[in-house]
Amino acid sequence: MIMFQNLLSRVGLIMLLSFIMTRMKPFRRLVAKQNIDFRDKMLLAFIFGLYGIIGTYTGIPIRGAIANARVIGVFVGGLLGGPIVGTLSGLIAGGHRYLIDIGGFTAFSCSLSTFTEGIMAGFLKKGIDKTDNKMLFALVTGMVAEVWQMLIIITFSKPFSDALELVKIIGLPMIVANGLGIAVCISIIHSVIKDLERAEASQAQLALKIANKTLKYFRKGLNEKTALEVVKIIKNMTGVKAVAITDKEKILAHVGLGEEHHLAGSPIRTNLTKEVIQNGRCIIANSKEEIDCDNSKCELKSAIIIPLMEGDKVVGTLKMYKDQENSITQVESALALGLGQLFSTQLELSKIDYQSELLAKSELKALQAQINPHFLFNAINTIVSLIRTQPDNARRLLIHLSNYFRNNLQESNNEVDLYKELENIKSYLEIEKARFGDKLNIVFDIPDKIDCTLPPLLLQPLVENAVKHGIFEKVDGGTVQIKAIDNGRETELIVEDDGIGMSEELLSSLLNDQVSTGIGLNNVNNRLKAMYGKEYGLIIESKIGQGTRVKMRIPKKERRLAV
Repeated sequence: MIMFQNLLSRVGLIMLLSFIMTRMKPFRRLVAKQNIDFRDKMLLAFIFGLYGIIGTYTGIPIRGAIANARVIGVFVGGLLGGPIVGTLSGLIAGGHRYLIDIGGFTAFSCSLSTFTEGIMAGFLKKGIDKTDNKMLFALVTGMVAEVWQMLIIITFSKPFSDALELVKIIGLPMIVANGLGIAVCISIIHSVIKDLERAEASQAQLALKIANKTLKYFRKGLNEKTALEVVKIIKNMTGVKAVAITDKEKILAHVGLGEEHHLAGSPIRTNLTKEVIQNGRCIIANSKEEIDCDNSKCELKSAIIIPLMEGDKVVGTLKMYKDQENSITQVESALALGLGQLFSTQLELSKIDYQSELLAKSELKALQAQINPHFLFNAINTIVSLIRTQPDNARRLLIHLSNYFRNNLQESNNEVDLYKELENIKSYLEIEKARFGDKLNIVFDIPDKIDCTLPPLLLQPLVENAVKHGIFEKVDGGTVQIKAIDNGRETELIVEDDGIGMSEELLSSLLNDQVSTGIGLNNVNNRLKAMYGKEYGLIIESKIGQGTRVKMRIPKKERRLAV
């Protein structure tokens, strides 16, 4: 018991050092980096190898050996940095243990066990990244690693009887104390990562604020004048040292460090920017050499370059710079990616002159222009929260979000196949389900090979109303059912929910043009009547506490009236 208490005090010192490290900006920046390069891994290996050495020097001498907390630094380094960090930190701490006591009773076995525990931790990195309970994972694997150390001591330390007696004394205290130390250190360091995730959510909100301010400029297209206003806004609202926007051939605007030689109108110089334009993928430059500016006095030392898209086509880049190497954090990367997505959407919007089109064309334009900022903000926040823990799921939701806005913003008065309309609806529902999980259930009852074409964005507003006003206002959630019935001469489409329902008074006012409630329903109702005749308006049934049912009829092509 005394051995355990003494060893636990040594473990506490290592935990205190870990806490102090997490308060230091360079270490936090290293943990926050999205891509840890070889130099970063060398630095981590040195730091955690040094932790191992401290664990040795603070150990308790006993029977020619040392009861110590050396494994904590090595094992935590491997879990955080992977095989290279684990192996090198194990080599540093294990090599030191051997050199200070060459020929000692446990010198070889302790150095060997430290080295192999580092390797073990490195290969467990993928496991701890995937698990939700990282502290428990670290505790169990750390205790297993210490059991492994005891087995190595028994195997390689001679004489065997002395080794066995030593393990009886130090085995259980070291297994428990070091396992706890590893778990607590991992918990402390991962708390930094959680802080960064909260910061990422804040950055998503910042991205929306920036996008709101830049919308009026991007609506006028991508040119030197609009780009200059946009980069000024980004520079003023973020902590970066310089911001630039290019088209596919030249710099449109550059504000901040380097603006005296990165001049608007000059051709694109750096190969990284050209690569982003060619491949359509984000690139992070961590050094002045990677940026490869041809001006030797350029102070820009880190950059993130984001493609700007119109549909599937790259039309330019957004570049954010800092004046320190290896300083692009995950938070800043998330902000830049979010801005790239939003700006790309705004560039698509720039193709449409809303002020004249909304007045001159059909109500379809009004519906296409209604991008709900709350839906966009919530979708981005959901995706940001999944980027670290479920990157594949985050990527899938980004694709759905892109499809959703692309389909909503496309300018088309042509009819689309029902299944095409359902694809857009499914993208919207996938994002909402990611936010609310089991609270939202979806049922599709669509016959195979049904023959139905309809104007775009006709069915979608009904589904969004059912989700937003029917299900999400109900405490325990509910189900939305989307059904199609082939009646021979026409197709009946039904959107039904078991949500909160509505009063008869509200129901009677929904399709009233003078009432602001239910703009989407008004839009759909008017378009149905204009397209197919007055008898084809929406049919809405609802009861408070039971849900709402909205029905429309789409005549087959050969039955349609000329209106």
